[in-house]
Amino acid sequence: MVKLSPAPRRDEPMAATPAAPQPPVTSTELLRGRNEVLIAHRGEHYRLRQTSSGKLILTK
Repeated sequence: MVKLSPAPRRDEPMAATPAAPQPPVTSTELLRGRNEVLIAHRGEHYRLRQTSSGKLILTK
């Protein structure tokens, strides 16, 4: 015999819908005129650097 879960009551709140995706953060916003920025993440430090050719490199 299969047990079915009860149907939700109408007075119970519906599950929240996932938030809409956020727009991307631009590298200009992150770097703010600098060539590199240090990022602290979960107790570790990372360096985001823009190369002379305009590419981004993230190192630990």
